[in-house]
Amino acid sequence: MSAVLITDAFPTSFAPRRHLVAVESPAPAPRTRLRLTRRGRALLTTLAGVPIVAGSLFLALTSEPAVASSEASHVSLQSVTVASGESLWAIAQDVAPAADPRDVIESIVRLNQLSSYDIVPGQELAIPRDLG
Repeated sequence: MSAVLITDAFPTSFAPRRHLVAVESPAPAPRTRLRLTRRGRALLTTLAGVPIVAGSLFLALTSEPAVASSEASHVSLQSVTVASGESLWAIAQDVAPAADPRDVIESIVRLNQLSSYDIVPGQELAIPRDLG
């Protein structure tokens, strides 16, 4: 494609003389189409899937499973008041002398939702009756 530039045909004394000049316009660039190779598609899929997998792993590792237990609804409880100088070990041996004290202590801690194994005098503890 070409264009024609038209300038003043009659020169004036103040302006330089201008002439007709033919200007050749550049040819339009060929349109290229984006093509994804098999390797490019695999990379794109991997990059899109990484956040999904990472989020799923994060949720799986940070959430606690909700487990329904029918065991807690059928357990009969007894109440024990902690005496001065008494420990969970002593209470576990008194309540269930035939059972392993470590298992009894874990049951007491879990049932009373204690954050540690420390107890104070006067504290009321719920203890399952069927430990021994």
